Amino acid sequence: MPIIEMHLLTGRTIEQKRRVAAEVAQAASRALDCPLDTVRILITEHSTEEFSVGGVTAEMRAQQRQAGAAQPRTETL
Repeated sequence: MPIIEMHLLTGRTIEQKRRVAAEVAQAASRALDCPLDTVRILITEHSTEEFSVGGVTAEMRAQQRQAGAAQPRTETL
């Protein structure tokens, strides 16, 4: 019985989570040659303050991108 864990940032719709669970279950069933009804999938959602890469949270990265987008672009010739 394969057990697959997915960690996602919050914000996905129920339909998206259902779709990814169904597609991952199908792929695991095919690849592992096991019955579909034995594939278990656990989805855990995290806020943007609970997920970080290199010590920088997803929220901090979003704020940095937003601040960068607000900066006027200068072009060099």
